[in-house]
Amino acid sequence: MNVKRLEERGRPQVVPTRQSGRVSLAGFALLLLFLAPSARAASASGEQIYRNQCVKCHGAKGTGVEDKYKDSLTGDWSVEKLTRYIAKTMPEDKPGSCTGDNAAKVAKYIHDAFYSRAAQARLRPARIELVHLTNRQYLNTVTDLLKQFGSAAAPVGTERGLKASYFPTRNMKREKDGKDGYERVDRQVNFDFGKGTPENIPAGTNGFSMQWRGSLIADETGDYELILKTPNGARLWVNDEDTAIVDAGVASDQLNEHKATLRLLGGRAYPLKLDWFKAPKDPAASLSLQWQPPHGAREPIPARNLATSRATTTFVLTTPFPPDDSSVGYERGVAVSRAWDEAATQAAIEVAGYVAKNLDRLSRSKPNDSARAAKVEAFGAEFVAAAFRRPLTAEQKQLCVALPLQGAPKLEDGVKRVVLLALKSPRFLYLGLDSAQPDDFTAAERLAFALWDSLPDRDLLKLAAQGQLHTRDQVTAQAQRMLAEPRTRMKVQGCFHQWLQLDRSESAPKDRTLFPDFTPELLADLRTSLNIFLDEVVWQDDSDYRQLLLADYLYVNHRLAKFYGLKTEAVDDFVKVTLDAKQRSGVVTHPYLLATFAYPTASSPIHRGVFLTRNIIGRALKPPPMAVVFKDADFAPNLTMREKITQLTQPKACQSCHSVINPLGFSLEQYDAVGRFRTQDNGRPVNATSDYTTDDGRPVHLSGARDVAEFAAANEQAHSAFIELLFHQLVKQPIAAYGPDALTRLRASFTASNFNVQKLLVEIGTISALQGLEKTSVLKKQL
Repeated sequence: MNVKRLEERGRPQVVPTRQSGRVSLAGFALLLLFLAPSARAASASGEQIYRNQCVKCHGAKGTGVEDKYKDSLTGDWSVEKLTRYIAKTMPEDKPGSCTGDNAAKVAKYIHDAFYSRAAQARLRPARIELVHLTNRQYLNTVTDLLKQFGSAAAPVGTERGLKASYFPTRNMKREKDGKDGYERVDRQVNFDFGKGTPENIPAGTNGFSMQWRGSLIADETGDYELILKTPNGARLWVNDEDTAIVDAGVASDQLNEHKATLRLLGGRAYPLKLDWFKAPKDPAASLSLQWQPPHGAREPIPARNLATSRATTTFVLTTPFPPDDSSVGYERGVAVSRAWDEAATQAAIEVAGYVAKNLDRLSRSKPNDSARAAKVEAFGAEFVAAAFRRPLTAEQKQLCVALPLQGAPKLEDGVKRVVLLALKSPRFLYLGLDSAQPDDFTAAERLAFALWDSLPDRDLLKLAAQGQLHTRDQVTAQAQRMLAEPRTRMKVQGCFHQWLQLDRSESAPKDRTLFPDFTPELLADLRTSLNIFLDEVVWQDDSDYRQLLLADYLYVNHRLAKFYGLKTEAVDDFVKVTLDAKQRSGVVTHPYLLATFAYPTASSPIHRGVFLTRNIIGRALKPPPMAVVFKDADFAPNLTMREKITQLTQPKACQSCHSVINPLGFSLEQYDAVGRFRTQDNGRPVNATSDYTTDDGRPVHLSGARDVAEFAAANEQAHSAFIELLFHQLVKQPIAAYGPDALTRLRASFTASNFNVQKLLVEIGTISALQGLEKTSVLKKQL
C-alpha cells in the first residue's frame, strides 16, 4: 500500500495510488479524512448527515431531546415530502443548508430508520396485551350473565308506541257489560284533556282512567331522567315489575312533575307500565310522559323509543368505575389502580346482592322446594362457568362453588360468596389469560367481546364445546349471525361516535341573539338525525362505507325541517329528505357535526379542518407548537372568516400543519355556525375553493364539501384510517399485533367487498378470534 504525501496550497492532501485497478482502502480512508467539508458532505450517507446536523435536536433514534425538540420524529409523510420539508426548513439554526441530494438521503434515512409506520413497528413491535374488562364491557357482561338465567326475552317488535286501555271509570275497570272503554296504540303519552274526556269516553262520567303497557328502548347507555307531568293520579314502573319508580296515586289538583332517574344500557328494551286516573273532583285532566336522555334534551318520549311488545326485566349495574385509559385513541383496560379494584369489589357485591334477592327465580327453585340446595348449587356452577367463559374443571367447581356453599349458614349467603369469588376472579375480569394456548372457547370469547363487548352466548359456547369454532368458515358464520343482534349495533354505534368525536360534542352553544331557534331540543334532534343516518347506511343491504361520505339526504323531524328550511310531512318522527348533492354530502356536511365544530357566532375552518384531516382523510397532525386563541375582535370587521383564519395562521411555524388543515376547513365555509348552507359571509360571497396537497405532493383542487367527500371516498389513506379505527374500537388491541400485513389484508378485502361495512365487521371479528388459533389447531393435529 503506497501513500504519496503532497503539500499543495498549504494543506496536506492524500492521493491514493492504484494497484491492480483498485483504489487503496487505506488511501481512501485518509482521503475522506482530509477532504474539504463540502466534499465530505456530498459523499456522506443519510445516517451521517443526520448525526452531523440533526441528532442534537432530535436524538440518535428520533425520540427527541429535552429542551430542544421533545416530540418523536414519527408520522405519515412520504420520503418526497420529508425531503421538501428538510430542504426548506432544516436544520432550524441554519435552514436551507441541507438541500438537494443530501436532503433526499437524510429524508430516506429518517423515514426508514424510525419515522414511518413500518419503522415504528420494527423498533417497537406491537403485542396483544393482557387487559381487564373496560367499563362498558363490565356493564354488558354482568347484564348478559344474569340474562342467561332469566326467562327468554321475546325480540322487540317493529310496532312503535304503547298499548293503551281507556276506561270510563277511575279504577281502570270496564262496566259489567264490557261495552264501555276501548283499546288502541298511542305513539306517545302526551295528552291534555282540559275539562273534557278522551275520545269515545262519554262526557260526565264518574272520572276516567288509562293504562299503557309496552317497553322503553334506550338509544345510548347512561342516566335517564323520567318525568311524569300531571295534576292527576299516576304510577309508573320501568324495568321493575313490582316497585313503581313514580308513585303519585294521590292527586294534588296542581300540575306537578314527578321525577326518577334510572341507568339504562343503550340498545336494550325495558318493560314499562303506566297507570293514570282522573277523579271526579279533579278540575282538569292531562298527562305527559317525558324523559331527558344522556346527550339529549327533555321531551315527551318519542314513539321510536316505545314498543308495544313487552320486554323482560334487565339488571343494570349502578356501581361507578374510574374512567378507562383512552390515551391511544380507544378504551382499554390496562390500568389496575386501587380505585378500579375497589370499584370491581363493590360491583361484585352489588351483583351478589341482586342474585341473593332473586335466587329462587334465577335457580328455578322455591323456598320450600326439597331440591332447592341442589338446584342452587347447579345454578352456582352454571353461573361461574358462564362468568369464566368456559367449562369448569373439577377443582374450580370444588373451590368456587361447593366449598362456599357448604360453609354458609344459609343458601343466600353461600351464593353471595360464589358470586363474589367468580366476579373477583382474574378469569372473569381479564381477557387473554389463555392466549398462550388458545382454543375454541378463546375464539368464542374474542368474537363476543369484539362484536358485543360482552360474554359469549349459549350458541357460541355450545359450538366451542363441540370443537366447532376454530376454522375461518366456522368463526365467520357465527360473526355473521351475531350482526343481527342489537348488541352489535350498539357496539358499532359507539365506534362511529368515536370516529366522529361525538363524545366531545356534549353541547354546541350558540349565540342566542344570532340563532334564537337553535335550542337544546334542536341539538338533540340533530344528534338523533345523525344516529339514524349512520344506522341507515351501515345496516342496509349494501352497507357501503362510501355512502357515509357521499349520501345526499338527511333525516329530519318537523323541528329540524323548519329550522333548515326543508319541506317535509314529518310530524313527531324522523323522515328521509333528499337534498341537493352539491350542498349535502354524508357526515362531512351533517349539521350536527358542522355545528359542533364551529364557534358560537361563526364557522370555524380550523376545527372543521382538523376534524376532516384526522377523522375523514386519515392524516396525522402533531399538536401545535403554541396555543393561539381566535379572537374575532382582533380582526377588521369587514373580513370573512376565511380571511381571518388566513391571517391568523400565516406565520411560518403554523404552516407545516395549517397548509393541510386550512384548505380542508375552507371547503366547508358554505355552512354557517349551525350548519345551514350559505352563499355569503359577512355580506361578501363565500369562497370555498382551495388547493389541497396530498402526502405524496399531489395537488387536489377542492371547490367545496362534495369534493372533499369524493376525495376521501376514493382515497386509500382514508380507507386505512377508517379500518384501523374500527379495528381498535372493536378489538381494543393494536392492529399491528395481528401481523405486519393485517391492515393491508383488511383493506384488500374491504375494497373487494365494495366497501361493505358489515363484511368488514365480520372480517375484523374473525381475525381477532383466530389469532394464534389456526396454528395451534394444526399443531394439535400433528401431535
